[in-house]
Amino acid sequence: MHRSRLCSFIIDCKAGDLAEAARFWSAALGRPVREGTDPAHDRYVPLEMHDDEPVVELQKVDHDSRIHLDIESDDVEAEARRLEALGAKRVAAIRTWIVLEAPTGQRFCVVRPQRHGKLGPHANTWE
Repeated sequence: MHRSRLCSFIIDCKAGDLAEAARFWSAALGRPVREGTDPAHDRYVPLEMHDDEPVVELQKVDHDSRIHLDIESDDVEAEARRLEALGAKRVAAIRTWIVLEAPTGQRFCVVRPQRHGKLGPHANTWE
């Protein structure tokens, strides 16, 4: 048995200037860049979100810009297998997460719990 839930939206930015992208998305969503983050040098730039909202991060990438979502799970491998049984294809395993592709072509990731290592009360439980 494992648990999972929607965790975050990752804004993949191919733009050369992640600081400019962070300024735009911060203003567009009304959320400041998390304190201590340096958009000019960091590969990941999190916005300051409330605990009851999904995490939103900007990520510097080499592929075309897009937005992908993350599903967090207390058992990343079990969740990836569950999603593969639904029709997802495994694309890559990177450090502690797995990149999958939905049958409709969207890429998404299965990651470990992101907020203080806890999934929270709204996680789904799977057999």
